Amino acid sequence: MLNWIAFLIVGLIAGLVASYLMKAKTGIVVDLILGVIGAIVGGWLSSLLFGVDLVSGLNITSVIVAIIGAIIVIALYRLIRRA
Repeated sequence: MLNWIAFLIVGLIAGLVASYLMKAKTGIVVDLILGVIGAIVGGWLSSLLFGVDLVSGLNITSVIVAIIGAIIVIALYRLIRRA
């Protein structure tokens, strides 16, 4: 249970920071959703590139990896919305 709460907190932080960096005009709910998806994408990419899932709990490494993943997700979201 605590792991899911930490995952949601990391996703929210990542979504908010990525939204700010990408100057996205989305609401807090969309930021949370994109942040959580970004955390999943970031963890998946880190496991592919480095052989280890770097999104593991509430720490700075998890937040940075989740932000990178959320930026990728926001960029893909923008591409899909334009099409």
